Amino acid sequence: MKIIWFKRDLRIVDNEALAQAAKHGPVLPLYILEPELWLQPDMSYRHYVFLQDCLCELKQALEQLFLKLIIKTGNAVDVLDDLRTRHPIDGLWSHKETWNGWTYERDKAVKLWCKSHNIPWHEPVQNGVIRCLDDRDGWAKRWNHQMKQPLIDKPLNLQTIDEPIDALPSYTKLGLREDGLSGLQKGGRNEGLKLLNSFLYGRGEGYTKKMSSPLTAFESCSRLSTHLAFGTLSMREVFQACEKRDQDIKNIPNSEKGKWASAIRSFSERLRWHCHFIQKLEDEPSIEFENMHPAYNALRAGHFNDDYFESWKSGMTGYPMLDACMRALTATGWLNFRMRAMVMSFASHHLWLHWRKPALHLANLFTDYEPGIHYSQVQMQSGTTGINAIRIYNPIKQGIDHDPEGIFIRRWIPELRAMDQEFIHMPWQAASQLNGYPMPIVDEKTARKSAADKLYGLRKNNTVHKEKAQKIVSKHGSRKSGLSRKVGKKKNQAQGVLPL
Repeated sequence: MKIIWFKRDLRIVDNEALAQAAKHGPVLPLYILEPELWLQPDMSYRHYVFLQDCLCELKQALEQLFLKLIIKTGNAVDVLDDLRTRHPIDGLWSHKETWNGWTYERDKAVKLWCKSHNIPWHEPVQNGVIRCLDDRDGWAKRWNHQMKQPLIDKPLNLQTIDEPIDALPSYTKLGLREDGLSGLQKGGRNEGLKLLNSFLYGRGEGYTKKMSSPLTAFESCSRLSTHLAFGTLSMREVFQACEKRDQDIKNIPNSEKGKWASAIRSFSERLRWHCHFIQKLEDEPSIEFENMHPAYNALRAGHFNDDYFESWKSGMTGYPMLDACMRALTATGWLNFRMRAMVMSFASHHLWLHWRKPALHLANLFTDYEPGIHYSQVQMQSGTTGINAIRIYNPIKQGIDHDPEGIFIRRWIPELRAMDQEFIHMPWQAASQLNGYPMPIVDEKTARKSAADKLYGLRKNNTVHKEKAQKIVSKHGSRKSGLSRKVGKKKNQAQGVLPL
């Protein structure tokens, strides 16, 4: 018997682990619901709700192949060992996974278990992330090669194996709680395919311009990031659908192209960045917990202002654009990239909070939480990578630029719906109209300058900082073979571009 262990690849199409296992006899499709994983501080109710949708559709898809999805609850090693007592296991198959620190340690334990029982564990690649990578030279070429391989068809003529199935536990039994969610994306592969099609052939035409504003991004972005995070769609099939659309556009008259060429080009670039950032965590798992550049370890050490943190979490900082974004994210589980960058930058710079606690809170809120992308981006927006430009977003300017009439603000901050238009971005100037909305918890200009002075002061004329930064660029910098590795070269500065 071969076990196909589903993790973050909840589909039967373009699933190499399933296809390879199916070539060698009976297979047991297995999903392990691990209670200890759901107790981790980055896991939340909204993740579990989306997961249940995905498992329901995966179960139905496997039934069409005359297979049962065997769901087991417990520790992965214990579950596998229990199965071994009833079935001779010839091999374990699962895709290579780069996820949070807990799953990294879990996989090491599974590897030891397989070795102790002489069970080969096969881990094919499911995206463009490379394990045991020596350096980044030529990484982009290898990514392209992987993405252009033919999609793998679902296997046929499979032999099923009878095994009892555990019921999924309730979210309360997993220690999860409802968290203000009111508009979660629906999970499952069918929904992912609908989003892919509607984006490439309808919603996405204005993507290049509209992705920056929360007014337009909820509709104009692909909204595929959650489906890629759970693996209901493969990166390769999204890439190839994008390439096909690009070719279609090239073959239509210029008068009919509209803004599609730019939109598809922008989206395609972001598919590459998706794996680029996950590669960072694969190469250096510690960035989930520690500053990428150690020179920043002492900057925010010591006191953590819990009052600031609570105001930020609840969307009560006194800065309307930021607070509207936090409230929208809490309710929907999604936010466009520019606004994600702004809320994280504000926490790290204006409020001078160490990034770890805000990062965990955002991980809970993002239904599309992908640790490799998340922690790389958190550190970029907090200025702790040592190699990226320091970005300190002004929430007032972001509101004026991306919600000039305050439509998004008024939607998510009912206290300000009657606010005069001239004061909507700086409501403290009309204190009598605040209607319970708070005054700013910090002075924007003063806090921004203080943070910038500290960060730039650390970098200035610091030889040790530059030497370490050069090593970070060599290990993590975006480049193709032959490009310069020097710190500060624009083409090597990985820009924040997610979610999709």
